[in-house]
Amino acid sequence: MTGPKRRYTDQGYESELKEIRERLLLMAGRVEGIILRAVDAYVRRNFEEARGIVELDRDINRDEVELDALCLQLLACRQPMASDLRFVTLTMKMVTDLERIGDLSVNICERTVDLADTDLRVANDSISLMGRKVQSMLHDAIDAFVQRDTSLARAVIDRDDAVDDLYDEVFAQILDLMRTQQAGIHRGIHIQSVAKYLERMADHSTNIAEQVIFMLKGQDVRHEGKLQQDG
Repeated sequence: MTGPKRRYTDQGYESELKEIRERLLLMAGRVEGIILRAVDAYVRRNFEEARGIVELDRDINRDEVELDALCLQLLACRQPMASDLRFVTLTMKMVTDLERIGDLSVNICERTVDLADTDLRVANDSISLMGRKVQSMLHDAIDAFVQRDTSLARAVIDRDDAVDDLYDEVFAQILDLMRTQQAGIHRGIHIQSVAKYLERMADHSTNIAEQVIFMLKGQDVRHEGKLQQDG
């Protein structure tokens, strides 16, 4: 009887790991979709769409709570070791990054509503491009997780600089607006905030890629360049 019971336990354990993995991918899909919808609502000044996205964020928040509970239950009851332990603990970190990206998408929608009284289109092209790059970074970070591909994860990390450069471009355009239009200061702050939210989303996508590398290789690549310089 010991043999069959052990097989049943192993099957249950694998089932729990599979559920966590599938729920994580479902959450990532929601977040990936909400990024482009938020940016599109902002660029087109679609205020109704922006308000609807705020409601969608509730599903992402629910995903975070339920995934955390699943991970904690598995840690407490199964006591996973080695690679499984890294997978579960890093899933909890990834969930936090995904939830934060969802929050930042909502922040973009809030700025969209704040700009309801203006048709100002400063930096729209740069912000739209930032949105596509951020969505692509997150998509590839999750693909790296699914495919267990550290090269793809490293490529995501390398692409963060391109988003930073676009943010600098937007910031320069906003400064020009503020210098030439006194009335543009308040609006410019909102536009700059949208670009900053996207820059932060890229940082969270980079975090996920770094976590994938740690999960697969046991190698912590956070702050890699800075730590080398400090040394």
